[in-house]
Amino acid sequence: MESLMTLRASPAAASPLQRRRIPGRQSATSVRAAASASAAGEPDLSVRVNGLQMPNPFVIGSGPPGTNYTVMKRAFDEGWGGVIAKTVSLDAEKVINVTPRYAKLRAEPNGAAMGRIIGWQNIELISDRPLETMLNEFKQLKKEYPDRILIGSIMEEYNKAAWHELIERVEESGVDALEINFSCPHGMPERKMGAAVGQDCDLLEEVCGWINEKATVPVWAKMTPNITDITQPARIAVKSGCEGVSAINTIMSVMGINLKTLRPEPCVEGYSTPGGYSARAVHPIALAKVMQIARMMKEEFANGQSLSAIGGVETGNDAAEFILLGADTVQVCTGVMIHGYPLVKKLCAELQDFMREHNFSSIEEFRGASLPYFTTHTDLVHRQQEAIKQRKAIKKGLQSDKDWTGDGFVKETESMVSN
Repeated sequence: MESLMTLRASPAAASPLQRRRIPGRQSATSVRAAASASAAGEPDLSVRVNGLQMPNPFVIGSGPPGTNYTVMKRAFDEGWGGVIAKTVSLDAEKVINVTPRYAKLRAEPNGAAMGRIIGWQNIELISDRPLETMLNEFKQLKKEYPDRILIGSIMEEYNKAAWHELIERVEESGVDALEINFSCPHGMPERKMGAAVGQDCDLLEEVCGWINEKATVPVWAKMTPNITDITQPARIAVKSGCEGVSAINTIMSVMGINLKTLRPEPCVEGYSTPGGYSARAVHPIALAKVMQIARMMKEEFANGQSLSAIGGVETGNDAAEFILLGADTVQVCTGVMIHGYPLVKKLCAELQDFMREHNFSSIEEFRGASLPYFTTHTDLVHRQQEAIKQRKAIKKGLQSDKDWTGDGFVKETESMVSN
């Protein structure tokens, strides 16, 4: 893995991509060679993204599962490929969370208590812990796990100096990369934070410029799905120098109304506020957004920019779908809150089962394999019409003597004449 010292050694005057000198992903040849060397021919789950080497593509998504040293250490011990810490900002005193701040949607009618959780809403803000406390824990984690990938998630007000200070301080803690939270759907929009930036392409371009002129480690821009065309902010982020895009963050939602109390959920002193929706129910929406970003990046960029997929991942097959669309890594947050940190073992085993079924030896062998099969509805109509014509042509003539009929004898004869 390329060291941070190497990444930081480039001249400050170079462009973001040149300055950071981030190598792209491994070539298919090198990946296959590594896979061939793996023990007992097991499918190789390792990935190299923007110069960051991970044992598997599963990354803890920014949120409660990465909120302090104890839980992030647990994630590394369980085998997660990387951890993205909960989002930090310079002034944690402005962050005040409430309780309860989560609500669940279950599959069974009327939300039966034992029904499977398919939806999860949160009205939680970014980290309310002092920045220095979080940074000290980052340092401790990198000291104990120097070869594991720790990514700092950051969000700040519309202030260039504040962004630069935050980036410098977080980088000094030893994180391997930065994920920029341009997508939190609730809390502090009046301070131009989170989705307030991700939904305004002009603002996004300006802030990305600030970030990429300061950052010396890979930068991922986390996209909001609460926008008409998610490819627009993703394109701007990459053009502005970000090495990667993460998508999607949670979807703005109202979880429901308690029909006994007539109050919204989650209920805080009788009131609530719209929040971010996640878990299994958002997976199809996330697939569509990731597909759109992946197509745009493939068509317009060719410098090894990465895509980290997020949304409703609870099984290895869920992850395989994202990778088939072009994702390099797959983030899990709500899934960990529901199933716990050992979930990664199940994810890895199921993803390897999928790879064995299709004789894939590495992630790179099938990454993006399904992307070419998306097209327009007009093209679908054309393709089907052509397919019908071909099927009719194949049926022309008789295949066997038993197919002759008395009523259609003349037409059947004519169908086998060549001139």
